[in-house]
Amino acid sequence: MKKITVLSIVVATLLFTGCDDKTKKEMSEATAAVTESVKEKTAEVADIAVEKTKEVATTLKEKAVEATENTVEATKEIVSTVADKATDIKDSAVEKATEVTQAVEETASNVVAKETNGDANVGKAVYAKCAGCHGVDGKTKALGKSGIVAGQSSTDLVAALVEYKAGTRNVAGMGMLMKGQVASLSDAEIEAVATYMSTL
Repeated sequence: MKKITVLSIVVATLLFTGCDDKTKKEMSEATAAVTESVKEKTAEVADIAVEKTKEVATTLKEKAVEATENTVEATKEIVSTVADKATDIKDSAVEKATEVTQAVEETASNVVAKETNGDANVGKAVYAKCAGCHGVDGKTKALGKSGIVAGQSSTDLVAALVEYKAGTRNVAGMGMLMKGQVASLSDAEIEAVATYMSTL
């Protein structure tokens, strides 16, 4: 655009120097018309450029907003997936820990059961803390209130000891005392001491 304007001015200058007044006037008018036309075209091009720049800016802004929304959505999906995976891992770990705990408890119980079933002395050793109230021979009424334990069947003694341990038995007001005495005994130890008492 600047080249056209400069060229128009140069042509007008050359024509002024070599022409008469009428020609100069016509040349002056033609130069003015060309200059005006160039100004109009320049203004028009500038307006178009501004409009296109605004359109591009609007499009870029829309694309940026869209990209941000897509990024936020993708981030939410990733966070949700990670949270789900973490929950699955935690649940799996808890399940495995429970299985291991149960297996250890079963193994320990089996070991104790084998040891107590195979060793008659276990029942005698457990009964040692009972002898203070029931007598060494099991023929003493504990604190003068309970029945004699010697000679009772192993099955009856096991049932009574299990009830005392659970806190559901209270013969002659001895429930709490007996619960404290048998609370730490395993099932295998209860079997062993009941077997021993039945032989007294």
